Amino acid sequence: MKTEVFDIKGMSCSACVAHVDKSVRNLEGILAVQVNLLTNSMSVRYDEALLSSTDVESAVKKAGYEATARLKIETVVQETVTEKSGNKKELLVDKETMNMKKRWQGSLFFLIPLLYVSMGDMLALPYPAILQGHANTLNFAFVQFLLTLPIYFINRKYFVTGFRSLMRGAPNMDSLIAIGSSAAMLYGVYAIFRIGYGMGSGNDTNVMKFAHDIYFESGATILTLITLGKYFEARSKSRTSEALTKLMDLSPKTALVIRDDKETEIPVCQVTIGDVVIIKSGQSVPVDGEVMTGSASLDESALTGESIPIFKKEGDTVMSATICQTGYLKLKATKVGDDTTLSQIIRLVEEASASKAPIAKLADKISGFFVPVVISIAVIASAVWLLLGYPVDFALSIGISVLVISCPCALGLATPVAIMVGTGKAASHGMLIKSAESLETGHKIDTIVLDKTGTLTAGKPIVTKIISNRFLPENKLLEIAASLEKQSEHPLANAVLDEAEFRGIIPQPVVDFEVFPGLGIKAVINERVYFAGNTKLMEENRISTESFAKKTESLADEGHTLLYIANATEVLGVIAVADVLKPHSAEAVKHMQQMGLEVIMLTGDHLRVAQHIQQKLGIKRVIAGVLPQGKEEEIRKLQAEGRKVAMVGDGINDAPALVRADLGIAIGAGTDIAIESADVVLISNDLSGVSSYIRLSKEVMLNIKQNLFWAFFYNILGIPLAAGVFIPIWGWTLSPMFAAAAMSLSSVTVVLNALRIRSGKSLIKKG
Repeated sequence: MKTEVFDIKGMSCSACVAHVDKSVRNLEGILAVQVNLLTNSMSVRYDEALLSSTDVESAVKKAGYEATARLKIETVVQETVTEKSGNKKELLVDKETMNMKKRWQGSLFFLIPLLYVSMGDMLALPYPAILQGHANTLNFAFVQFLLTLPIYFINRKYFVTGFRSLMRGAPNMDSLIAIGSSAAMLYGVYAIFRIGYGMGSGNDTNVMKFAHDIYFESGATILTLITLGKYFEARSKSRTSEALTKLMDLSPKTALVIRDDKETEIPVCQVTIGDVVIIKSGQSVPVDGEVMTGSASLDESALTGESIPIFKKEGDTVMSATICQTGYLKLKATKVGDDTTLSQIIRLVEEASASKAPIAKLADKISGFFVPVVISIAVIASAVWLLLGYPVDFALSIGISVLVISCPCALGLATPVAIMVGTGKAASHGMLIKSAESLETGHKIDTIVLDKTGTLTAGKPIVTKIISNRFLPENKLLEIAASLEKQSEHPLANAVLDEAEFRGIIPQPVVDFEVFPGLGIKAVINERVYFAGNTKLMEENRISTESFAKKTESLADEGHTLLYIANATEVLGVIAVADVLKPHSAEAVKHMQQMGLEVIMLTGDHLRVAQHIQQKLGIKRVIAGVLPQGKEEEIRKLQAEGRKVAMVGDGINDAPALVRADLGIAIGAGTDIAIESADVVLISNDLSGVSSYIRLSKEVMLNIKQNLFWAFFYNILGIPLAAGVFIPIWGWTLSPMFAAAAMSLSSVTVVLNALRIRSGKSLIKKG
């Protein structure tokens, strides 16, 4: 058995993933296939006795894509973080985005003069003499042909993939685009020949007839508009792939280790299990390990969501990507490379993005039977009129009319126009939507999972209460605390100093400042000794906290961190510090519940703290004490119950869960990793945007279905007319010119309908 990774070129949508997966899975000897659109790669497990990598590459090529086996199987983490040159390898830069942008710009460059030539005379615009009048009709037609050719060449990929899919019996949107634009081009070329023949034979009537039947601009416009939509899709995909790159950036590229009794800086990929790693203040931890000597406060918010740093001492475990805020540690490496906590998170993000079920587009489903039916109608109609004795050009005109009116311009616009208008509407209300898939998924959501720290709460510790003894005013206690904490690097010190600054209190100078790691601090103010720290510091200095036990009991139960301020003999007071709820959290949760959504809180914080938040917000279910891997697993469990889950978070620790969820929603004030991993970003910290987004999703999806109806309404009405069904009855027929007009009218209808979203006033409501 062998597992091999292949780089895939040419994939641009979930339909591509399905085609590649199916083509490889049908091979004899294939055991497992996983195609990842995010990294344009495919992992294949197969029986070497029956298959080789060449067989897999050939199967992918037959499906219309290119596959190349990697010479050395490495994880994305290793390939990105390490490279022989020492520079970061940009594996996840999506070149497809720039390619689509250039294609659209190139198409537009030729489309503008083409439209001017084809319609300038009708609009009474200044027009070159060489294109005016009966004598220059051939010039008029041939210039349009020359301007159309570059647009078709630039967008030749639609024809290659479209006709290839058609030949395989699996037509898609590219097939519709290829057939429709080819029909317009072929009829235009035919019209040029008829114009030339008419001018040579003196048949002015024929010349005038075909001068109005040149439809080069129709095919060129179709290709340009479709390419614009594809560019926006590619750009969304490119932004999504940046999540993995930013996750990888968290890992230090080097580590300081003890080798031959000397401190040596080496690439992190060379660290082995058992190595002694040195961590200094301000550094990021490169590996998972166990503290041998030293102590430090580590910021673990990236992994656990806990806003208050954790004190680490000998015997404690330390995770990669955590940051040493103060102190010094000597670690014994226990997990390196792919086994570290950060690498596991990266793997979860990648796997979750690959395993998301492709969202079947209604237009693609319809095209599966629509294209063969249209082709059949066009061929049969032409054949029937030939058999009835009509001229070849009449029969050909009938066939081309059927194909032109069936051209998928409106069908291709139905979804992207509504999506673009919807995303613009959302952006104006502080919501960034990254893809059409996320809008399509939003209206199906029935369960909202909320992270606590930074999502429901502010994510920053603040002073919530000051309790002083009866002989000491609050502000005086705060002055003592601020004077002590002025010299401290502990995160709680910032909360105390911020409160002092807010009250206009100026810290006093201190001497003999001393830090007790994990306990607190001691200093002398105006020749008197003072302490600031936890209960253990008080106990070690034989200072009783009994008088404050009842006053602080409820605060401790609610998850507040208590900072005792004492002199040499007694406790002077207690300052409570906590991460408090955001102002609009309660209202937002209530509004979600009113919409019939089940709200669940999922946090890495302690159960006691989570339950306090739960009571305040009225959330029925809470899951606490969960690490990133656990968060992702909890989302899996909810999905296994048949739920459509939206995850709302702001931290790096939320990234796997955000990607695993059916819909990932990030708070704009959160980390870049969370923002890049999510499908939707709420620019503000207002959670009411979650319910607003779901409402908008429902409106956009309804609009898309209406657009698809109008896109096909003209086909259903026009195809029989174009095929000549009504000629024997009323003499009605539809020339290619009117067929193209009907096709354009369907596009205009779709666009106007989509624009209604912009003027909708009931979409965005503050909860």
